[in-house]
Amino acid sequence: MKFGMAIDISTCIGCHTCAVACKMSNNLPNGYWWNNIKTDGGESTDTARGTYPDDLHMVFYPTNCQHCSNPACVTVCPTGASFQREDGIVNIDSEACIGCGTCLTACPYDVRTLYESELAWSVDFAVGDYDAPEHKTGVMTKCTACSNRIDRDEKPACMELCPGRARYWGDLDDPNSEVSVFLKGKTTERLLESAGTEPNVYFVK
Repeated sequence: MKFGMAIDISTCIGCHTCAVACKMSNNLPNGYWWNNIKTDGGESTDTARGTYPDDLHMVFYPTNCQHCSNPACVTVCPTGASFQREDGIVNIDSEACIGCGTCLTACPYDVRTLYESELAWSVDFAVGDYDAPEHKTGVMTKCTACSNRIDRDEKPACMELCPGRARYWGDLDDPNSEVSVFLKGKTTERLLESAGTEPNVYFVK
């Protein structure tokens, strides 16, 4: 089994619903996001490049941990805190993490952050899933593919609320899974394939 994700960038509208769903479901502290929407367009977010009306270009790339088959972060971690599960999901053991930042430097996707300062939330009670991960200062953090939800046979939170139905999830080794059926015959791209990490997030044009 190897879990993976497909994102149809022809239907993604850059609404950030996936990012908000992720933040809420995982009870992320203020200022931290595990999903970000990158704009392939103008110099500013959510702007196009080119000349109106016939030469404009803007495409959104929802970006989170790529849960690579050959994760550079796992290879360089000195304590084994960054690890890959048998189902392909790449996670961080917060108890083993020493916050050295080696994995952050090794990851080519800029999707890891270090909880450096005191953590705060906008409300004084936990939100999101009952089994959302705990957050503490001094450790690395990133998208977990909602592995807590996966372990109870649910989809990642970012999949649930996408208004454009641009996201697909499932076992890439299963030809009948939702993601495999969607990818069949499609033209795909993966981010920074030249890095040799074999990312398991596919973008479909």
